[in-house]
Amino acid sequence: MKRCHTRQYGNKAMGFTLIELVVTISIIAILAAVALPRYIALQTQARAAKMQGIYGGIRSAAMLAHAQAIATNATAAATITMEGAVIDQVNGYPTADLTGIIRALQLDSTNDQVTLSAGGAAAGSTITIDINGATTAANCRVSYTSALANASPTIALPIAPDCS
Repeated sequence: MKRCHTRQYGNKAMGFTLIELVVTISIIAILAAVALPRYIALQTQARAAKMQGIYGGIRSAAMLAHAQAIATNATAAATITMEGAVIDQVNGYPTADLTGIIRALQLDSTNDQVTLSAGGAAAGSTITIDINGATTAANCRVSYTSALANASPTIALPIAPDCS
């Protein structure tokens, strides 16, 4: 049976050669150059998807609140209860404020990384929801205008959405 002999180099510590380090750093740099633009594009797409999701959520929350108001014959009432939350209403739809559509949507400005602005309890009031991180907030927002008498609320996206 043959024995394998290994050489010992004394107490010297073995490490990477300069060539190995340069090659490794070069590979990492090339990967970073390819991956970074894709990562930036993913952030833009994520903000646009969040804007679309909030838009759909507002439409659903407003219609559910209105359906509940009709089902309970509370279209003239100032409030309805949805899943234990009291939702303020005007003309049978949620108001454009924190106690109306935002509560019905269960949106939290801190956790959901959005900025809420304006709004009010009166008919025709508008609240805007800006997606944080967009270069121009006005191009990445959803607006909700509470219902006027005998009308539905207006839920709008920017004409040319750009969440970059």
